[in-house]
Amino acid sequence: MSKSISPELLNILACPKCKGDVKLTENEDGLICESCGLLYEIREGIPVMLIDEAKPYPVNKK
Repeated sequence: MSKSISPELLNILACPKCKGDVKLTENEDGLICESCGLLYEIREGIPVMLIDEAKPYPVNKK
């Protein structure tokens, strides 16, 4: 099991594409930007915040 991201780090991280907030996935293996619908993976406890590495993530927009 990989080490979770600290709440302090999560508070300062932002989506590199839109600069919006990101949140942890349920199983804490990635960060989701709901505005862009992108998933940034967490590899070996390090968030990979590169737009080119992000994966599409289905988001229910209200």
